[in-house]
Amino acid sequence: MKIFQREQRSLFGEILDWMLTPLLLLWPISLVLTWLVAQGIAGKPFDRALEYNVTALAQLITINKNRAQFVLPLPARELLRADDTDTVYFQVLGPAGEFLGGERNLPTPNDDDKGPTGEVRMRDEDYGGTELKVAYMWVKLDLPASKPALVQVAETMDKRSVLATEIVKGVMLPQFVVLPLAVLLVWLALVQAIKPLNRLEERIRARKPDDLSPLDVEAVPMEVAPLVASVNDLLLRLKDSISTQKRFLADAAHQLKTPLAGLRMQADLAQREGGSAEDLKQSLRQIGRSSIRATHTVNQLLALARAESSGTVITHQVCDMARLTMEVVQDCVPRAMDKQIDVGYEGAQPGSAGVKLQGNPTLLKEMVRNLVDNAINYTPSLPDKPGVITARVLVDPFSKALVVQVEDSGPGIPAAERELVFQPFYRALGNEADGSGLGLPIVLEIARQHHAEVTLEDTRPGQQPPGASFTVRFPGDRSTGT
Repeated sequence: MKIFQREQRSLFGEILDWMLTPLLLLWPISLVLTWLVAQGIAGKPFDRALEYNVTALAQLITINKNRAQFVLPLPARELLRADDTDTVYFQVLGPAGEFLGGERNLPTPNDDDKGPTGEVRMRDEDYGGTELKVAYMWVKLDLPASKPALVQVAETMDKRSVLATEIVKGVMLPQFVVLPLAVLLVWLALVQAIKPLNRLEERIRARKPDDLSPLDVEAVPMEVAPLVASVNDLLLRLKDSISTQKRFLADAAHQLKTPLAGLRMQADLAQREGGSAEDLKQSLRQIGRSSIRATHTVNQLLALARAESSGTVITHQVCDMARLTMEVVQDCVPRAMDKQIDVGYEGAQPGSAGVKLQGNPTLLKEMVRNLVDNAINYTPSLPDKPGVITARVLVDPFSKALVVQVEDSGPGIPAAERELVFQPFYRALGNEADGSGLGLPIVLEIARQHHAEVTLEDTRPGQQPPGASFTVRFPGDRSTGT
């Protein structure tokens, strides 16, 4: 039962409904119960009066010449009839059922209602369409082998109804005043109880847009504290996200500034007077390299943004990691040959057991491509000692985990920098390789989107150069492993 219907749910209205609905439902039930109790209370004194009259009339039965007689004095008869509201009837029947006095047509009790002699009993009776309350008693007479005589006194029930009505009025009428007062007090109590929520709303509205500090949990009621704690957790995560975005934009602007400045400088050099054709070609070559570097940085930024938002934008499908890895290696062969690097693939073949998983093929291919590109960028190669890059896809026979591994013969990454290289725009010290510092963060983000972990270790520990081996390990409980 909804007393207050609203288009939008209201906490105030919900509480008010749950408090007032039982109160308003119990009120008519209380009225009925009060009426029933009042009927019982109102009837008791009149029942006792009837019992007294029956006992008094029974004492007026006498024995004369072995016959029962009943003589009611006139004052007693007048006293019995003296009632302005109800009508009183009486009846006296002898041992043989003969009429001795009173109302001749007054109904007698059924055989089932016969009780022991000398005991006054009560019953309800209908007499000519009028409801009566009847008190009766079987009187034992001092006659040999005789049945008991019957004495009955009946009374209409008008006084009982009037008294019951007065009792109900006395009890229920004050409730017509108390009930609205109770509703008003409940309303005021709820208004007072909900004020902390209003104050919390005012504090939140008064905040500046850049104020992400946590709300005071101690200033709110205990029941609202978990909600405020959840909001504080959201504010903390939002603050971290905004800080990360600001740092990312600042670093991106810084990274793009360098190639753009180089483009502008080379363009100025190409336009200077007195420059030779060779100088012009050199400036154009520098402009080309700077534009390639700027394009690569922009593409990496877009790839990182796509990886971070892929959880809700791009759907997953069954992907064959062996096939994806082999395609990436084939695409990277021309670039590796330009640097005289030997790049190859080994491990599981496409379609073999355990090489498939649920994922996004575009992102997974981008992940492998960044690992291979990173290896090509940082692996030196000489004609007499060419660099070697190997991509592998393996399936752990015990845990059934799927492993994608890219290792190279380059200088490796010191242990102190292995966590730093996964941060955006970080470049390992001591090298001049081209790069934006975004490849490995993209790898880490895509792996996280697919519930995988990335580890980094030396290819040949203890040797020089040690090389670098990147391993992406997908869990063994993948939704598909066929």
